[in-house]
Amino acid sequence: MDEITIRRATADDIPSIVALLADDELGATRESPDDLRPYQAAFAELDGDPHQLLVVADRAGEVVGTAQLTYLPGLSRKGATRAQIEAVRIGGTERGSGLGSRLVEWCVARAREHHCALVQLTSDVTRLDAHRFYEKLGFQASHIGFKLPL
Repeated sequence: MDEITIRRATADDIPSIVALLADDELGATRESPDDLRPYQAAFAELDGDPHQLLVVADRAGEVVGTAQLTYLPGLSRKGATRAQIEAVRIGGTERGSGLGSRLVEWCVARAREHHCALVQLTSDVTRLDAHRFYEKLGFQASHIGFKLPL
């Protein structure tokens, strides 16, 4: 796995990232790799926001993983900044290789560099394997999350 580089995503990575997002039971129902226009617009917004970092794990020019890191300044916890990890996806051939751990740990290290007080993430309630994975990395299921589709 040493030949894998974690780097900031570029617009050229969009098709590969979308393919990763769509490559599971939940993603298959909510992603649309056949029309990249909404993803390109979202990427432009993400890429221009200094509080957002979309990264890919790159093996010899092939995107094999992705994650999004968001810095959330706030007033609670004495004005602490939080880091939110989203959309962690690892390509099927890399699952079980340790790449997911490496990618999440890379995000945690960036959060420390940005003096964040904590790192948080959410995981769909049906992703039981992901829950075990995050707990193994030291994350605690400390809150209940709520969403309101608009």
